[in-house]
Amino acid sequence: MNRLAHSQSPYLLQHASNPVDWWPWGEEAMQEARRRDVPVVLSVGYSSCHWCHVMAHESFEDEATAAVMNAGYVSVKVDREERPDVDAVYMEAVQAATGQGGWPMTVFLTPDGEPFYFGTYFPPEPRHGMPSFRQVLEGVSAAWRERRGEVDEAAGRIVAELAGRRIDLGEKVPEPPGADDLAAALLGLTREFDAVNGGFGGAPKFPPALVLEFLLRHHARTGSEGALQMVRATCEAMARGGMYDQLGGGFARYSVDAGWVVPHFEKMLFDNALLCRVYAHLWRATGSESARRVALETADFMVRELGTNQGGFASALDADSAVPGAEDGPHREGAFYVWTPDELREVLGEEDAALAAGYFGVTAEGTFEEGASVLQLPDRDPADAEAEGEGEPALVDVERIRSIRERLLAARELRPRPGRDDKVVAAWNGLAVAALAETGAYFGRPDLVDAATAAADLLVGVHLDDRGRIARTSRDGVAGQSAGVLEDYASTAEGFLTLFAVTGDAAWLELAGVLLEAVLTHFVAPDGALYDTADDAERLIRRPQDPTDNATPSGWTSAAGALLTYAAYTGSSRHRTAAERALGVVGALGRRVPRFVGWGLAVAEAALDGPREVAVVGRDGDADRDALHRAALLSDAPGVAVAVGEPSAGEVSVGEAEDEADGRGVPLLADRPLVDGRPAAYVCRHFACAAPTTDPAVLVASLRPGEGRG
Repeated sequence: MNRLAHSQSPYLLQHASNPVDWWPWGEEAMQEARRRDVPVVLSVGYSSCHWCHVMAHESFEDEATAAVMNAGYVSVKVDREERPDVDAVYMEAVQAATGQGGWPMTVFLTPDGEPFYFGTYFPPEPRHGMPSFRQVLEGVSAAWRERRGEVDEAAGRIVAELAGRRIDLGEKVPEPPGADDLAAALLGLTREFDAVNGGFGGAPKFPPALVLEFLLRHHARTGSEGALQMVRATCEAMARGGMYDQLGGGFARYSVDAGWVVPHFEKMLFDNALLCRVYAHLWRATGSESARRVALETADFMVRELGTNQGGFASALDADSAVPGAEDGPHREGAFYVWTPDELREVLGEEDAALAAGYFGVTAEGTFEEGASVLQLPDRDPADAEAEGEGEPALVDVERIRSIRERLLAARELRPRPGRDDKVVAAWNGLAVAALAETGAYFGRPDLVDAATAAADLLVGVHLDDRGRIARTSRDGVAGQSAGVLEDYASTAEGFLTLFAVTGDAAWLELAGVLLEAVLTHFVAPDGALYDTADDAERLIRRPQDPTDNATPSGWTSAAGALLTYAAYTGSSRHRTAAERALGVVGALGRRVPRFVGWGLAVAEAALDGPREVAVVGRDGDADRDALHRAALLSDAPGVAVAVGEPSAGEVSVGEAEDEADGRGVPLLADRPLVDGRPAAYVCRHFACAAPTTDPAVLVASLRPGEGRG
């Protein structure tokens, strides 16, 4: 009997017809293991994971392997995106025991959920020193039957070790990172920077979106050209490499090589949301045409290919798809995206195919598998160069390339498409809301702001209940059963706060406050440490907590950022104090492992700079107010909080005081009247404000490093 058929998770549904007698995670599975006195084999993965598909085809669809699992185990399947808490607890155990981790994750548990044997992918036959999955199953079963005492002892020791890893800030909570800490983090990143290829470290190379945000904020605060150069070089290399989809926009999960040539082809919502925002912020700092193009193409990709009928955004596109012309055959990684010279000629004809091959780096030998190539840009895009006035490429070349791109994209649309995981994850949709709202505001694309608003509406209408608690996932407009974790509250609040800055709709500020109240009530320890799960969540062998960032901001650092921004809008010392206490761990981590606390460092930059608070007041629809609002949004002052709204009652001249209005429910807008009848902007820190201005140029100047102090 397979119990996954009624699951909401697309990943679990992929396994619903396996011969393995799968159970979903829960107490019922553990009770069954106790009743039968057998161990639990826990398999954790996600729908767009290539090696998860490989192990499923090799082992979980194999009748003989399934028979061994069914006879000797209770088999539990978990979608890590649906239950990040379960994934985090057991991944910590896997990494502690083996020194590495990954998905699929395979963990053997006692019926009390205590882990005692670990692994990731296991092949169907012994390979490269790895035992086969059948060998592992049989060996663990034998140990369970014949050496039960040793198994129980090992499980108890592992659980005790995990329990001892709680982060205890103690009575004296560390101070938030200071200027010296942030400079030390920059130095550490400089040492790890790949000056040849961009990015940090070697292969495989992941997009360092959060580190790039720190570097951009550090440059904005200090003027460090070295920080900005690392961002420029990395963004240019990623955008020209195979990890970026040169036809349809959007980024793949990571590059398998150090030069960004061959990607792992799955496309995740969180990567694209974070990178869209990075490129938009790079354009804001430099005016780079390439950054503008990539930000917009990535935003359009998210709306076009990840948008759901309910207004939210799907989690991911699969890495694998059927090979064109062999739709009934096995799926292969990258089949949708790669090209051979013959395929170019078939679509473009001989002359344009030759141009396309040189332009996109398509060779007879191929850069991927079986003579196929991943499209990349060995040379700079001539349209970008032309737009920036660098060189004078012939217009026909630019138009020819545009035509080639359009024809290749149209031909690719006829290929079998990768599968899509269409569940909506609250945290990742919060990141998308922030990215689309800012990108739409920067580039005059109200449709992107509308898309951000629609996703935010879905999060409020489907995920958020009347107690202020948020569901982790939804699908087809129906909320899932998994409770939201810290990152869901924090990243959704970040999205709402960004939408407030862009639209001026105070409802988004209020809703962010609701989410952050839940954070302060249910996720914060008395010493200021943060947990990833609420105090009333399901009890696991350990209550997970992790301040380090990974592919997305950790719940810990994301909460610190949202709390800090909310305090900037409201003047709440409670939220500011909670943010600063959460940032206390970032200084030490930034000095030791800056690549793994990028968002924490970015938030620390904002805290060190204030952050600046900008109140823009004027009548709705007034062009002068819009100009001031745009100037404030385009400031790269770290974490700047921008509020726009109607003026306070009455008017004053510069230097006069007025204390009558309520700011329409937004404390930062309270007592901010017009100036001589004109829209005005007030630049503040901790609600101490400089004299207001009616001139966008003066506003821009006041937001530069070292300026705008009240």
